[in-house]
Amino acid sequence: MMRCIGLFIGCLFSLNIYADKYVIGAQNLAYFPHYDFASSTDKGVAWSILEAFSEASGHEFVYLSLPIRRLQLELVKGNVDFVYPDNRGWYNSITTSNDKYFSLPLTSAVTGTIVKRQNAGKGIEKIKNLAMPLGFTPVNWQERIDTQRTQITWVTDIQQGLALLYQARVDGLDLEYFVSQRSAPLSYEQDAFTLDLTLPHNEIPFSLSTLYHQDIISELNKFISSNPELIDSIKTKYGITPFEQLSQKLLIEQGLKIEEVWK
Repeated sequence: MMRCIGLFIGCLFSLNIYADKYVIGAQNLAYFPHYDFASSTDKGVAWSILEAFSEASGHEFVYLSLPIRRLQLELVKGNVDFVYPDNRGWYNSITTSNDKYFSLPLTSAVTGTIVKRQNAGKGIEKIKNLAMPLGFTPVNWQERIDTQRTQITWVTDIQQGLALLYQARVDGLDLEYFVSQRSAPLSYEQDAFTLDLTLPHNEIPFSLSTLYHQDIISELNKFISSNPELIDSIKTKYGITPFEQLSQKLLIEQGLKIEEVWK
């Protein structure tokens, strides 16, 4: 019996056992509206775009939620065909960007420093303790961490980070803007938190990556390029707006001049 179970699991994860069925390994983080692949219902904007591509192409995708640090390893092992999200500029010790094929961005995240709304614009020196989801890399904060001007508090999920921020046990939370806006109203008053434009923030494209299936990536890229209105409508459904539009909104809300924005 155990041998049969082992064979079944091996077959489930072997590459190309189904000619048209692929496994997408995704971060096991509730990062809605961008993604929440552990959800049994709505898995977010990336899933919606991939399902639209699936319907148009006939390819079937199975989504496997995995710890962030295991994703690239499972890709190399062949247990997953694709990884999401991925980005050419991200470093990991297992694969390199030169080894992989990347899709056009399915969406772009606006990652930055979330603060309590009344604390926006007080400057980077006020951020003595920064919460960050476990598995993420504090790229924009590394110099301050190395010189002990900012301390990192690792959190296992977003709600834990928001709770620490709300209770003033940390000064900021390194998180994506739209994720914070979707997550916060579940437990806190509307507009309790905002993205502080005077603190480190970036727009980061989220792509699908693979080691072996360049043909599928090419098909997906063609689908994205050929259906801009569909892609935009999906993003709008999830409340994701272009970075330029969001920046203007936050500039007005925070009473900032463009020269005060972090660069």
